[in-house]
Amino acid sequence: MTTPLPVGQELPAGGISVQALATPDVYGATGSAPHGLSSAEVAQRQVTAGANELPHPGRRRLWRRFARQFTDLFAVVLEVAAGITFLAYILGEPRDRGTFQLAVAILGVVVLNAIIGFTQEYSAERTAEALRAMVPHTCRVLRDGVRREIAVRDVVFGDVVLLEAGDAVPADCRLVEARDLAVDNSALTGESRPVPRTAQPVPERTPALEAANRLFMGTSIAAGNGRGVVLAIGAATEFGRIFRLTSAAPYATSPLQRQIATMARWVSLVALVVGASMFVVRLPSGQPTVASFVFALGVMVALVPEGLPATLSVSLAIAVRRMAHRQALVKRLLAVETLGSTTVICTDKTGTLTKAEMTVTRLWAGGQTHAVSGVGYAPTGTVTDPTPVREMLRVAALCCDARLVPPAGPVGWRVLGDTTEGALLAAAAKGGLDLEAAEAATPRVSEFPFDSTRKLMSTVHRVGGGYAAYVKGAPGEVLGRCTHVDWRGERQPLTGALRRAVADAGDAMAADGSRVLAVAERTLDDPRPSRDVAESELTLLGLTAMTDPPRPDVAGAVADCRRAGIRIVMVSGDHPLTAEAIARRVGIVRGGVPTVVTGARLDRMDETALDALLAVSGDLLFCRVNPEHKMRVVNGLQRRGEVVAVTGDGANDAPALKHADIGVAMGASGTDVAREAAVMVLLDDSFASIAAAVRLGRSVYHNIRKFLVYVFSSNVGELVPLLVVTFAGFPLVPLLAVQVLAIDLGSDVLPALALGAEPPEPDVMDQPPRSRRERLMSLAVARRILFLGGIQAAGVTFAFFWHIHNSGVPFDALSEDHPVYREALTITQAGIVLSQFFVALAVRTDRQSVLRVGLLSNPGLLAAGGLGLALMAGISYLPPLQSIFHTAALDAADWALAAAFGLLLLVLEELRKWWLRRRQSRKEARTS
Repeated sequence: MTTPLPVGQELPAGGISVQALATPDVYGATGSAPHGLSSAEVAQRQVTAGANELPHPGRRRLWRRFARQFTDLFAVVLEVAAGITFLAYILGEPRDRGTFQLAVAILGVVVLNAIIGFTQEYSAERTAEALRAMVPHTCRVLRDGVRREIAVRDVVFGDVVLLEAGDAVPADCRLVEARDLAVDNSALTGESRPVPRTAQPVPERTPALEAANRLFMGTSIAAGNGRGVVLAIGAATEFGRIFRLTSAAPYATSPLQRQIATMARWVSLVALVVGASMFVVRLPSGQPTVASFVFALGVMVALVPEGLPATLSVSLAIAVRRMAHRQALVKRLLAVETLGSTTVICTDKTGTLTKAEMTVTRLWAGGQTHAVSGVGYAPTGTVTDPTPVREMLRVAALCCDARLVPPAGPVGWRVLGDTTEGALLAAAAKGGLDLEAAEAATPRVSEFPFDSTRKLMSTVHRVGGGYAAYVKGAPGEVLGRCTHVDWRGERQPLTGALRRAVADAGDAMAADGSRVLAVAERTLDDPRPSRDVAESELTLLGLTAMTDPPRPDVAGAVADCRRAGIRIVMVSGDHPLTAEAIARRVGIVRGGVPTVVTGARLDRMDETALDALLAVSGDLLFCRVNPEHKMRVVNGLQRRGEVVAVTGDGANDAPALKHADIGVAMGASGTDVAREAAVMVLLDDSFASIAAAVRLGRSVYHNIRKFLVYVFSSNVGELVPLLVVTFAGFPLVPLLAVQVLAIDLGSDVLPALALGAEPPEPDVMDQPPRSRRERLMSLAVARRILFLGGIQAAGVTFAFFWHIHNSGVPFDALSEDHPVYREALTITQAGIVLSQFFVALAVRTDRQSVLRVGLLSNPGLLAAGGLGLALMAGISYLPPLQSIFHTAALDAADWALAAAFGLLLLVLEELRKWWLRRRQSRKEARTS
């Protein structure tokens, strides 16, 4: 079938489909023209058809999303507990008001947790939408005869779109020009091999997806360039139809989420089993059934970390926001998890390690070097003795598709298109060339676009009564196609000696990190020659050397990654000497001779040889590589068990970005295809942002573990006193279920949230990457929970019995309403709250002393702890809260006793960390 024209547009006479029309008729059928639409027509069509964007996927109504919060496993356990408690209240004789209050409190916890979870989910969703909007999605169009770069959403029906290799197709189009154009239709058809496209008419009955002159939104240009007229936008496109069918697909959970879910199941199961066991144990003791049940319920509630889902959501949301502030947009949660275990970064050079602002600094022709002044794309500067190189500059400039854009407001000169071509255009202007006059005098009639395999580009121009091919590209590729050289104004055969002179000049330029291009030409009789003819028997005009200086913050970021145990491998299409020079300047190569592997050498390697190469330690550079080579390197590293992050900006990088554990695309200079293939987008294109993201990724995982230790150590502190009184045969409990709920949700949640916002530890990049097999609830984490929770439990159990013993009231004289018992209950709760405040301080670091990071360096944590203590004070002194929680007023001595155990906990934890540091130092001393 053919995609119908949008409403309001008429088919040409006879109702022939657009794909069967000749090029002039296509413009007529769409109300467009070769020079594009007028601004007035664009504005009218935007009002009629709206924006070129896919509809947002249907969302569940807010009340449904809120209701889903009550299906969380922890919530279900508490809901069942509340229901049984309310049933116990109904069946009890006489009815116990405290049992009813407990049921209401449990339900209150469930509702409050649902509100927090819903709020965080909604906030994270809105944040993700805002962050996605930060990634530029642009395309190039002709409007009013002027080439413009616009947002994809502003494309309208009839727009003339300019397409080059690496571009994402912004809408469904009919090609009107195509030069060696091939398209990747895998997003629509699943066919990974690029298919050629033509501007010629095709039979009317040809299915749209098979029509060779049709392009579709969501696909990408794999090679060549061309122009297309937009036939459909947004939901009217073929991709829009598929999008509507797939937009409701469920979101796949990440490994971290699955670990949390597994942990929730185990904790809930243990809580139910232990609670039931305590109920069975207490029944024979003569306790009333309802009282025994309420006690068992308190045990179960003490084991359920009610605030865990909320703290997890907040921690991940904070991490995504922090990464965005550091110019790293994370598109999937999986990236946050994997970043912390990255072991190898395969980085390209241009735009990531460097500024991606190419500037021609030297020209070589006829054995002489000519300096070029000026920086960036501003055509201000001079060429030393420009006459001998003016022809080379003219040919190089005409063999370019880019365009220099004058300053606009605060934005200076910039290039629309390839940065290398922008540098050539600026150099030509510095050499005194009038680029518009040169284009008018020698118009382009055909071209062979650049591709990563040939490493060159050719254009054919009308010159007087004949034609000429202008070629630019990698020196080795161009030189191999040359038979002559322009040597100081004379065309001479390219002898062996001259070839060596040219090669030596190129190597000398590349040795200092410059990118070198060769420029050549040949005369032709045919305006449409074959590629082989146009790119053979060339006359070399000279060489251009341009530099792209390293970003100032890259060297420090590289050092951070090395210190973190992350290997950095450069994978570049540049000359080996250029790549090595930049690698040395930023610290990827630190000394000695690195292992440099070219694409040609890779072609001669089998997988065994490549694996052996990657296993060798030391500095490793891959140069002059194509997309297949980059894929082989990534796959080879993954076979060795490495967690690989790959950077890229072009369409040729998309396969490696897609297959890497972490694909990192450039947001400012990268192509749409690269950004879509990656899971992380660097909005500033800087390698330093990768290092910062790794640092934040590690801190996210550490922070999740911190609040796991914090929350579960509190549960141990609540559970152990209940178990002690059970097996000691004491008739009264040291902690009521409603008090447990107050601790878990009133005093624990806010500090846990503050721990989720804890900044990375100073030494987070001094540790090796964590293993992918490492679990959140590891043996080390469990030991720390038992250590801190055990100290806390011992302290509050001692305080409970000590208060009763010190009062002089016999144990058998105590009742639930006795003032001494209520005071003992209160001191138990206060002891846990105070101890947890010190636990929160202690777990901020794993090995370092908390004094080193500063006790006051997390004001949010201090404020959260202060609120928890204020709540505890209200429970102790305010009569309405005393009635609910069965508490009493504490005196200064009681508070001092609770605080003393909390302080002791912090001191013992600091001693444990000191012992770990000392053991590590001894181990390092023995191995050094």
